[in-house]
Amino acid sequence: MNVSQSVGKWYDLNKRSLPWRETKNPYYIWISEILLQQTRMKQGIFYYHKFIKRFPTIFELAASPVEEVLNIWQGLGYYSRARNMHKAANTIVDRFHGDFPSDLHTLRQLPGIGDYSAAAIASLAFHVAVASIDGNVYRLLARYYGITSRRDTAKGKKDFKEAASELLDRSNPGRHNQAMIELGALICLPKKPLCDECPLNASCYALKNKSISELPKKKKKSKQVHRYFYYLVIIRRGYVYMKQRTENDIWALLYDFPLIETQKKRNPELLVKDSEWVNFFKNYKVRITSISPEHKHVLSHQIIHARFIEVDIDKNYHPENIVAIGFDEIDNYPFPRLIDKYVSAKIIGEQ
Repeated sequence: MNVSQSVGKWYDLNKRSLPWRETKNPYYIWISEILLQQTRMKQGIFYYHKFIKRFPTIFELAASPVEEVLNIWQGLGYYSRARNMHKAANTIVDRFHGDFPSDLHTLRQLPGIGDYSAAAIASLAFHVAVASIDGNVYRLLARYYGITSRRDTAKGKKDFKEAASELLDRSNPGRHNQAMIELGALICLPKKPLCDECPLNASCYALKNKSISELPKKKKKSKQVHRYFYYLVIIRRGYVYMKQRTENDIWALLYDFPLIETQKKRNPELLVKDSEWVNFFKNYKVRITSISPEHKHVLSHQIIHARFIEVDIDKNYHPENIVAIGFDEIDNYPFPRLIDKYVSAKIIGEQ
């Protein structure tokens, strides 16, 4: 029995029951693939059902405002995935009349779809003979073959692609890809893999050479940038004043409070002397009512150090690009996780 047959047999006996495995609909498969990037399985299943209930077809997704898509996505993080899904849905509706493209080249041209997602959709929905390589498969291949090149290098990409293609069951590529991912997810774990239960243990390079903990070779870590956000929380007569982030930065199109960003940690009480504070509150009488402790929010390449400064003002606020949101409609707006936690505790929770 060859490797693919061994993995396939193991998969048939041990695979998890997952909702997107019950369909060949490329739209549903696409949603699941994008949702599961950087997302735990249990959370992914919850959001999958939530997403297809609200957007049962690609036409509903394309026709909805991007803010509504972001609102459904709220809590998952990496919001560029949701924005790209909305763009891709509109592209598919406009260019292909809602029919999902089946060829790899066209799939890769869609926003948010890279090599892995394109291969997964093509093999699962359209039976295209191409290997899909996610993080689980990278780990499995590195250990089984003893691949020492890093996956983020040109040599590594070539080595892993060749290894995955060599193993591919071209008669049933969708099942094969799912089986490889499942074996990596359930057996070939990052730490303490269950080698005794692995169908490939008799011919695994890393197990034979006692190099499991050394493979795969880790990618170089990017340096994290520290940013200091001082949010100005203005609440007046049942409304909270917020703004939509439209700049080319984190959390694009989501809503947060007006803020003053500094290059290093500051005493929030001294910000009243800064030109940004003075310009923001000119013509208003302002009183600081509370200052929160620091909230540390870790992103992939950034660490946000946020403090919330609640203020009273003497009259309604009408600056440019600021929206007055009623407490009764605040659930309709998409927030990054940092802001959502604060809003839930300090605004919704205290009503």
